[in-house]
Amino acid sequence: MPLDPQCQALLGAIESMGLPAFADMTPEETRASVQGFTMLMGEPEEVVKVEDRQIPSPDGAVPVRIYTPAGAGPGPLPVLVWFHLGGFVFGSVGWVDAITRALANRSGCIVVSVDYRLSPEHPYPAARDDAWTAVTWVATHAPEIGADRDRLAVGGDSAGGNLATVCCLMAREQGGPSIAFQLLIYPSTDCTEGSFELPSHKENGEGYLISNADLRLWWGHYLSGGANPADPYLSPLQAADLSGLPPALVITAEYDPLRDEGEEYGRRLAESGVPTEVRRYDGQIHAFFVAPAVIERARECMDDVANTLRKALT
Repeated sequence: MPLDPQCQALLGAIESMGLPAFADMTPEETRASVQGFTMLMGEPEEVVKVEDRQIPSPDGAVPVRIYTPAGAGPGPLPVLVWFHLGGFVFGSVGWVDAITRALANRSGCIVVSVDYRLSPEHPYPAARDDAWTAVTWVATHAPEIGADRDRLAVGGDSAGGNLATVCCLMAREQGGPSIAFQLLIYPSTDCTEGSFELPSHKENGEGYLISNADLRLWWGHYLSGGANPADPYLSPLQAADLSGLPPALVITAEYDPLRDEGEEYGRRLAESGVPTEVRRYDGQIHAFFVAPAVIERARECMDDVANTLRKALT
């Protein structure tokens, strides 16, 4: 279908700001430029409780922000460990605060938002290790935050979706913890050169918020420690076996370079016997989910994923 007029208006507004392309920015410039995007996320909703904690790890503490939803009944509550978008280069728990508050309230889950380390200062496997530290900590310490370790989900958007998939692979291969559900919003699932030959990269690699050049730069930062792009913990789509993973909801956007790799990952999960639903949001661009203040379909998507989480974690 045609590009959503609200997405078109957003792209036009960003273009009118005269910002350089992300591919022409340093990481510091990118981090500064995206700060203004918080206005697209809407007003932060009230929740019952917000707590910042530091999770110990061999590489130093991993900061997390824990949200207890409004209207929460007596616990323990289901819990979602959430990884924000940002190409492994930018973003923070504070940056997506409005989104994670909404996720908590709409889903009825405690949301643990993870401030994983960013590249190029901290290349792979830093973000992966921080994500895994958070998931294992939540599974072990669930009672002290009012959560039910038997109703543990992981989720994220874009790079965060990558980290969610990787944590599921690690849990399977390391004998736990048990993850009940994975919520993958336009996930980045493949950084090998072949991914850039997919139709969605060719069709949407220019002109729709993020470009193939941006993606190559950000992957380059994350891989700068010399990692192999075909490592399944970098490119989950390259995993030989996806069986035994948690049930999944995969959200994709029609005008997104990452569309096909997300949908292919969903197809592979289903073929491997994993209960999986792939929902494409036609007319939408990458990162539409974090722009509910200006994109109506983003608000619909929030309700969509929250309802799915409620049903999956009942």
